[in-house]
Amino acid sequence: SVLQVVNATYSTQTSTSSTSYSDTGITASIAPTSTSSKILVFANVVGVYGVSRVLLQLNRGSTGLIEFEKEASYGQYVATAATSYLDSPATTSSTTYKVQFRTNVSGNAAFISVSGGTSTITLMEIAA
Repeated sequence: SVLQVVNATYSTQTSTSSTSYSDTGITASIAPTSTSSKILVFANVVGVYGVSRVLLQLNRGSTGLIEFEKEASYGQYVATAATSYLDSPATTSSTTYKVQFRTNVSGNAAFISVSGGTSTITLMEIAA
C-alpha cells in the first residue's frame, strides 16, 4: 500500500555546458515511516533541449541511482525525458531525491524547462 506521496514541480529554464552532472533544480524530499519501506520515484523532465545528447541522472542525496537520456538534433526540442526507480533507502530520516543533467560534449549547451515547461518529481512511499 502507498503510505505517503510527495510531489514537486520545477519550471525555471536551466542550462549546463559541462560533461559533469549538475543540479537541474528538480528535487523533492520524503521521510519514510519505516526503514523497510520502498520509495518509488517518478521523474518527468520537460522542455529538454541540447545541441548534442542530454544525459540525466536520478540521485538520492549524492548517490546516483539511474541514468537516462534524450538525444536532440541541433534546433530540435525533445518534449520529455522520463524515468522511474524503486529505491530502498533503509532510513526514516528525510531523504532527498533530485535530477541532475549534463551534456555529452563539453561546451555544447543542454537545457531543461525550455519555454517554461514544468518538470515534475513524485515520491511514493510503499509499505514493505
